[in-house]
Amino acid sequence: MQLRHRPQPHRPTIRPRRTRRPRPPLASSEVGTGAAAGGGKTAKEETAIAWKGSPNFTQGDKAFKVKGRIQADANYVSAPDSLDDQGLGFSTEMRRIRLGGEGKLSSQFSYKLELELSDNAVDLVDTFVTFKDGPWQVQLGNQNAFWSLDELTGDTTGSVMERAAFTDAFNFERRLGIGAQYGKGAWLAQLGVFADDIGALANSSDGPEGGDENNSYSIDGRLVYAPKIGDIQVHVGGSAHWRRLGRLADATTRYRQRPYAHSTNTRLIGTPEMNVSRETMYGAELAAIAGRWHGAAEFYNLTASRVGLPSVSFQGAYAEVGYFLTKGDTRGYKGGIFAGNDPARPLDEGGPGAIQVNLRYDWLDLNDRDIRGGTQNGYIVALIWSPIQYLRFNLNYALLQYTGARALPSGDRSYDANVIGTRFELDF
Repeated sequence: MQLRHRPQPHRPTIRPRRTRRPRPPLASSEVGTGAAAGGGKTAKEETAIAWKGSPNFTQGDKAFKVKGRIQADANYVSAPDSLDDQGLGFSTEMRRIRLGGEGKLSSQFSYKLELELSDNAVDLVDTFVTFKDGPWQVQLGNQNAFWSLDELTGDTTGSVMERAAFTDAFNFERRLGIGAQYGKGAWLAQLGVFADDIGALANSSDGPEGGDENNSYSIDGRLVYAPKIGDIQVHVGGSAHWRRLGRLADATTRYRQRPYAHSTNTRLIGTPEMNVSRETMYGAELAAIAGRWHGAAEFYNLTASRVGLPSVSFQGAYAEVGYFLTKGDTRGYKGGIFAGNDPARPLDEGGPGAIQVNLRYDWLDLNDRDIRGGTQNGYIVALIWSPIQYLRFNLNYALLQYTGARALPSGDRSYDANVIGTRFELDF
């Protein structure tokens, strides 16, 4: 389950965007401002049109832009043959199809609305209104709580195809709520109160599963210190989360994870169903960007308070390093998360585009007390090619080493899975 600007002066010619804006959880959703003047009209009365993957309309301090995203995957998961599971092997899917818009209503108010087709369902994703005043920002609607760095970094600017295993296993997601942030200099502080995701709040989910009887809520906060030391961008952060499940404790909760590829619904490690009344989480973040190089690492802990039983704790972490093979390219950073930079020498201007290689270690431990959900040690290699602005191609290989996983017919619960993942993505 990845947050301001003054109106820009009018420019008579349209220039293509060179640097993509990041998508922090609390973004102002601005698409730029500016207006044309002339013909006896004021600048505010005329509408300027620029091209940023789609038409971008601006009029004074007002703006609107159509947004969209296409991600298509083809993957192969190889596990021991004796594990009779039709979800393994070759699979394809449209990982995400997203369409929406974002705009500015004034110099202080902006909005964003996006619909996404994923997992054969249409869901609201980023859908919120934002108020911005100097270093302060308040956002109301369906949005990411202040999760980990990897979760908040946009999925089209990530270093590998799928986020760290703990982000999925611990059920990170967008939720309906209000969040505020204060950013000044190298510091960024974020705090919010959230209910549940929109689907769980729908009336069709009445009862212990959600609907109008869903009285769960959480308090989520994150603090980031991101100084620039010479030419090196440094990121140090941490987050804390407390959630009361309320009526949802009458239903059950599971923590589990796919073998990397999202196109399979198979889970080789996971906890049994549990009645959980509260969740407490905390995480630590560390990252740096130096020219073509970048590195990042995170640790996350989740403690689940069970009804009538002792609490159990699960952990996850990852560490990665990445390098651009192409001269002039570097990983972007803004607003407390990684951002995407457009190729320094795009293919349509005679260059090779941007080519990046990333290595990641991904660890997940779902064992504690009487719960034996299994552990994963993942080793991931990713090759990313961005020929032009807005377009990327991914090739990933993952070696997943499991202990305590779903048992083979022989009773063995320690074995490996190999995954090959491919994706093309268009984001505008």
